[in-house]
Amino acid sequence: MVIESKTSAKGTWWVYLLKCRDGSLYTGVTTDVAARVATHSAGEGARYTRSRLPVELVYSERAADRSTALRREAAIKRLSAAAKRLLVAQD
Repeated sequence: MVIESKTSAKGTWWVYLLKCRDGSLYTGVTTDVAARVATHSAGEGARYTRSRLPVELVYSERAADRSTALRREAAIKRLSAAAKRLLVAQD
């Protein structure tokens, strides 16, 4: 997981993975990882994570822009669960 500040200047996009209570992984994009994780944790995030609380941030990576972040999110979502876990483990 990236340790640097995730609350970044406007225009900095991040791709992140959350580990849900049931062990599944959720992938998303944001400009403020800490705030987005807090939203998910409060049960106000994606419908998928609302029923799988609590969630834990397990991976994040900086993207050059929104378009790049969305493409990377789509690529990660296409990975198998095992490949996603490998991505998290390599971080």
